[in-house]
Amino acid sequence: MSRGGTANGSAAVEVEGLRHFYGSREALAGVSFRVSRGEIYGFLGPNGGGKTTLFKVLSTLMPAGGGTVRVLGRDLRGDLRPVRRCLGIAFQRASLDPKLTVAENLRHHGHLYGLMGATLRGQAQAVLARLGLADRAADLVETLSGGLQRRVELAKSLLHRPELLLLDEPTTGLDPGARRDFMTYLHELRAQDGVTVLLTTHFFEEAERCDRIGILHRGRLVATGAPEELRGRIGGDVVEIRAKDPEGLRKKIRDRFGGEPVLVDGTLRLERPRGHELARELVEAFPGEVQGVTFGQPTLEDVFIHLTGHRFWGEGAAGGTAA
Repeated sequence: MSRGGTANGSAAVEVEGLRHFYGSREALAGVSFRVSRGEIYGFLGPNGGGKTTLFKVLSTLMPAGGGTVRVLGRDLRGDLRPVRRCLGIAFQRASLDPKLTVAENLRHHGHLYGLMGATLRGQAQAVLARLGLADRAADLVETLSGGLQRRVELAKSLLHRPELLLLDEPTTGLDPGARRDFMTYLHELRAQDGVTVLLTTHFFEEAERCDRIGILHRGRLVATGAPEELRGRIGGDVVEIRAKDPEGLRKKIRDRFGGEPVLVDGTLRLERPRGHELARELVEAFPGEVQGVTFGQPTLEDVFIHLTGHRFWGEGAAGGTAA
């Protein structure tokens, strides 16, 4: 069950062994996961990790290169029309017409799903009210802030009452406050309507507010679980050591304190309980070699480094194998 308590155990998305190639480059390398109905599930990874390719397959924009994908109980190798009617999709790039009003954008979008007349007006009014946009219906989209425009995008994707909402980097370009607000709206929608949400993100604070996340690295799903569960896999605090000669100090730390310090972008990292005690002992043991020590409880970025050996935004994080 999700942290929100709404997932009922049946699957909204089931993926087994999903593979995809761009020429000789493997963008997705045997990805498998399951998203329960009523769950907010996020894919976390740096640019180039495979998130966009996965999103295109799930949103039926392109077929999978291999493996099995079932969305709302239907195999995507079959007729896609019943699946598409049940999907709400918001792409990373804005799909709104800035020269039209909010209401006009929703009206034209509704026509694509066969909504007309009083039914369309009623559903548009309802979704705008739900997202706090009722008083902006007559405003031109180009006059709205970035956060309000993303809410209009979400309103569009919810207009036809989808069962599954797919969001590709939904808060890119928003400030931290607007990102928090956007995630709050998603939780409210899930609580009130039972909508399943699957999103991609490279923001750690956004991933923290998902029920579960999958971490993508070079086209591979390296871990899945609730954020707190993933952080708990790290054995204690994360201690980072800056040194004049990190490789030389690495061996000395290993010999004196045990464990295996990991060198990441010129910084030594150790995972230990009571990291503050180790930090003090390191400074005392190697006063002329340690330039600085920091410690703290693990974050999702620490989980990514632990799993991949790369910083999230480092050159090696995305690599050259995924798109």
